[in-house]
Amino acid sequence: MAGRLPGRSVATSGGNLVGLVGRDRLRRARLGAVLGAGGLVLAALAQTGGASATPPVRSPTPSATLSGTPVTTPGSGSEATPSPTPSASIGKGEGMLRVLTFQGYVEYGGASSQVNWLTPFEQESGCVVKLDRVRTSEEMADRFAQGGYDVLSAAPDLAGLLVEQGKVAPLDTALVADYRRIPKRLRELPGLREDGKVYGIPYLWGVNRVAREGDGPRGPLALYGTAPAAIRNSPLSIADAALALKATRPQLKIKDPFQLTPAQLDAAMGLLAEGDGPDRVYWDGLLDLVRALSAERVRIAQVLPYHLDLFQRADRPMKVLKGVPATGWVDSWMLAAKPASPNCAYRWLNWMGSVRAQRPAAAWTGLAPANPEACGGRARRMCEVYQVRDNRRLRDVLFATRPVRDCGGLGGECTDYADWAERWKSLRASSGPGKPQISD
Repeated sequence: MAGRLPGRSVATSGGNLVGLVGRDRLRRARLGAVLGAGGLVLAALAQTGGASATPPVRSPTPSATLSGTPVTTPGSGSEATPSPTPSASIGKGEGMLRVLTFQGYVEYGGASSQVNWLTPFEQESGCVVKLDRVRTSEEMADRFAQGGYDVLSAAPDLAGLLVEQGKVAPLDTALVADYRRIPKRLRELPGLREDGKVYGIPYLWGVNRVAREGDGPRGPLALYGTAPAAIRNSPLSIADAALALKATRPQLKIKDPFQLTPAQLDAAMGLLAEGDGPDRVYWDGLLDLVRALSAERVRIAQVLPYHLDLFQRADRPMKVLKGVPATGWVDSWMLAAKPASPNCAYRWLNWMGSVRAQRPAAAWTGLAPANPEACGGRARRMCEVYQVRDNRRLRDVLFATRPVRDCGGLGGECTDYADWAERWKSLRASSGPGKPQISD
């Protein structure tokens, strides 16, 4: 195997899932290991050892005085949105670029010499990157608020807020060569557009499925019953509960599971609370969930296609529950409202929308590339697992948007993300000190 991310092996209490793939937390503690032929794999089915390590954060780069303004090209139609002051092309790079992203989203060879899509950018653009990496959206919001960043890769829960607050700038997508290759379904998500302007270049995406091992509960409410279950530790998991209620309690009149009225939010939280207890697991990272499933602590869980592929190759296939709608998310690159290095920033956005960045990123993170042209080489397996080229499947995914008071334009009065975060915090707190915690 080439390019394996250093990781920790965990013995299981049954089955043949003995070795676990490496360790890299990313935004929600995503892990990954690159196989020469591509994709994320089960590192060893008959090994019990392994080093434990987290890829180091790139060393800070000395600051420099930067200047310049972006030189852009007018967009046309719905495919490209012009910036406020468009002109011919991207200007000369300012020499330095400050980037804020999630762990694993940008690699420079620190975890593996074969995992590096930052150095080629620096060599070709002449822009030296100062890279800061965080693990959660909350950390990213705090770090970005300190200022000084040119670009960041925001999750939908943060992206919508930054657009609302005017902390990110509208983009001239004509300067991103592969922008039109990204499916319209991803390009036109509400969280990335406002008043006809584009604010994000889709990068990586994921989808939540409900799956189980062996026989067990079925149907939209299966995840929330009394059987031990694993649920993503995120306020946006409330939307999945709302989807279950949309299918089983039409009287609630839920239209968009990410835009809930107070009564609908109460109902979703009530459903989550019904099955809460000492046997439920709330997972943060890919390795967290693998541990719970491999040890048979839970038999039904919210999973990613990555997990389904991992267990399939370990001869422990999981069954995806039919009739359960899927939610997902898209992480996108955004431009700060007042970047110090706008030309380097546009060179970066162009690079991160390209095959040369998205292909290794998808292979490393276990997520799907937004650009389908990246579905070759090492990323081929992840693209197959996520069915990236199946537009029908893509349309079926309900991608996350930030909950807002105006119900995302649907009319009425809804709860916002702050309400969701507070209710989620209360749910977790009510589990009590005996709640099992998983960490690596």
